[in-house]
Amino acid sequence: AGRELWLGGIRLEHEKGLLGHSDADVLIHTICDALLGAANMRDIGYHFPDTAGEFKKHRQQDSAKEKTKELIATKGYSVGKIDATICAERPKLKAYIPEMQRTLAAVMGIDEDAISIKATTTEKLGFTGREEGISAYATVLIVKE
Repeated sequence: AGRELWLGGIRLEHEKGLLGHSDADVLIHTICDALLGAANMRDIGYHFPDTAGEFKKHRQQDSAKEKTKELIATKGYSVGKIDATICAERPKLKAYIPEMQRTLAAVMGIDEDAISIKATTTEKLGFTGREEGISAYATVLIVKE
């Protein structure tokens, strides 16, 4: 309670927020992990460890996403498509998805139509169902330049 809630690079109005090293944007973290994994470049924690002070309190949209795009480019890849699912009981996310798509498309330098974001719940099951956290999953297509 009392924390800001950031998802997909935007701030959502909600009484609860996520706890994390930077902005705790689980959607952006998941997308970064998927991009790095697709390029066989380990994971976000390897490149942006929670022990690194330069990422503390920084917005992931401004740091890790830009750097992830640059990292995969070192191997000759660019972002082709992103397909992501956010799992949360609340808040309801449907109205926020178009803004998330615009924000992510701008940062990634791809068309909004190349980013699919879906939202679901666990029907009150597990930690997401108890509103103790939010999870996200992403599949990406990277393109060899």
